[in-house]
Amino acid sequence: MTAYAGPADPPRVGSRWIGLLALANLGLWVGYYGPLQVLLPNQVEDVAGADKTTVLGIITGAGALVAVVAGPVAGALSDATTARTGRRHTWTAIGAVTGLAGLTLLAGQRTVLGLALCWCLAQAGLNMLQAGITAIVPDRTPVRQRGLVSGWVGLAQSFGVVLGVVLVTAVVTGSTGGYLLTGVVVVLAAAPFVLFTRDPAVGPDDAPRFSLRSVPDAFRLRHREAPDFAWAWATRFLVQLGNAMATLYLLYFLRDRVHHPDAEQGLLVLVLVNTAATLLTVVAGGVISDRTGRRKPSVIVSGYVMAAAAALLALWPTWTGALVAAAVLGLGFGVYLSVDQALITQVLPAERDRARDLGIINIANSAPQVLGPALAFPIVSCLGGYPALYLAVAAVTVLGSVLVTRIRSVP
Repeated sequence: MTAYAGPADPPRVGSRWIGLLALANLGLWVGYYGPLQVLLPNQVEDVAGADKTTVLGIITGAGALVAVVAGPVAGALSDATTARTGRRHTWTAIGAVTGLAGLTLLAGQRTVLGLALCWCLAQAGLNMLQAGITAIVPDRTPVRQRGLVSGWVGLAQSFGVVLGVVLVTAVVTGSTGGYLLTGVVVVLAAAPFVLFTRDPAVGPDDAPRFSLRSVPDAFRLRHREAPDFAWAWATRFLVQLGNAMATLYLLYFLRDRVHHPDAEQGLLVLVLVNTAATLLTVVAGGVISDRTGRRKPSVIVSGYVMAAAAALLALWPTWTGALVAAAVLGLGFGVYLSVDQALITQVLPAERDRARDLGIINIANSAPQVLGPALAFPIVSCLGGYPALYLAVAAVTVLGSVLVTRIRSVP
């Protein structure tokens, strides 16, 4: 069975287009994870001391709340943009520059309020960038090629996590250089895609209108008109909730539970192991799903594999256990990155509102960053510590995988 390509399917894109899109995504994830995994936790620890877990949860939760709003609104604005620079490229460029500003300002902050405000600005910019480079995939690629494209995007995401951690632990030291470098990488990685690929402008008659009154529509899931889209949202939300709960305190887990002598270096090793495993499955998983036309089985199995990795951290909280869990997680996450994104592009309700609807999907990525700390903190502090946390992560991820079966329009 082959994937159905509708009558409006665009022609196939070439390797140059895919490569530049992947580069833009690489920079995006450097901007997200360099600060989130290393710079921000260390900065929070310097500012808040013993209250680091609470304060980090508050700051990351505030940033995620901004992302929840910025993603759909930027998507709706992108759909409505008729500028000659292109509706996607315009917001990609604005987002990259705004992200650079937020990350640069973070370097000089020495208060909790300052950290929160600047991280929120960075999140707003990065989500604008993400809205542009995500919506252009269904705009420009046919259904039969989306698994491949999503696989290379997922590969770039994995490399972005590694590169972000490497840049702020091995290339530069200190928060000032780290934040500035990650911000510059965001802009330099996005620029070639904006400058050297086409994003044809749309006419006013082909673009939905945007106004303040239409803002609430940017957040409407429309579960009755598009039930498969709603189920796809729910499954993404649950899997990302598990991911948010698992990664928030990973640096502290290595320090306080595993007692690693150099937690930052240990985190880098885990990221490298995870990425190496992801490389084995991320592109291959997308290509196989393109050829067979079947997305759901791969998404379900990948979720079970990720849940098994979380269970390993709960039941085997040692350095060896963490290494094994990182490898298992990478194998599952590689398939999930490529195939789930391809599946989502096939259940979008309306062509005119692609960026808005993908912005709603991005709520399923961002909202868990708000809810995750609220759930993770009491579990770690009062309800069983890190073993209970990672068992909860496994349960949430399994539930998200099971709900994929409710999607009917995609095999």
